[in-house]
Amino acid sequence: MAPTIHSIGLFIDGGYYQKINAGLRNSGGRPITLHNLVGFVQLAIARHYELPAVNCIVTESHFFQGRFPADKTDMTRNFRDRTFEDELIEEDVVFHYKHIHQIGSVYQEKGIDVWFALETYELAQYRDFDFVVLVTGDADHEMLARKVKALKKQVVLLTWNVASVESTSIALREECTLHLDLARLTADNPSLVQVLTGKRVEYSEMAGLLPVNPV
Repeated sequence: MAPTIHSIGLFIDGGYYQKINAGLRNSGGRPITLHNLVGFVQLAIARHYELPAVNCIVTESHFFQGRFPADKTDMTRNFRDRTFEDELIEEDVVFHYKHIHQIGSVYQEKGIDVWFALETYELAQYRDFDFVVLVTGDADHEMLARKVKALKKQVVLLTWNVASVESTSIALREECTLHLDLARLTADNPSLVQVLTGKRVEYSEMAGLLPVNPV
């Protein structure tokens, strides 16, 4: 009999993700290595739910972010954006962008949170995910988590509050079935920071680098 694959859908709030990376850089560290984060998610879910790690697989990943039009940014910013997109492409992440527009004297990101919620819920309906992982801290996604749970999916929240101020919505956290709180996990296991921000680690090596119970 073929082994059961436990499918994981990964949905990343790009504004929140980049806030984590900015916090890591500001504290003298390196940004997240996306490949290693995906491996961590797979292994953490496998260990928490007592499933074979080799059968817990991120089968689809999506990244949502507002961005400035190319003519509104300099060459350095454009190159940084392209470099980051190369990492997304390398990991087969589907990226979704909406332009940040200037309204009066203020630049505003319109609609990306709604798109995140609608796309996540739609794919949770039509893909055979066992787990839906939300990388965000936004209170607006509380109802998204509730609706996805109504589809009989496990909803996993992944956060990393690098700053000393808590920025994860309590309502969102309580609505999810599992919270991977990287601020707490890295405080308890400092070596985890090196795994998540260091050189690319193959999934077969990941188990030996993480704590026995990473959640």
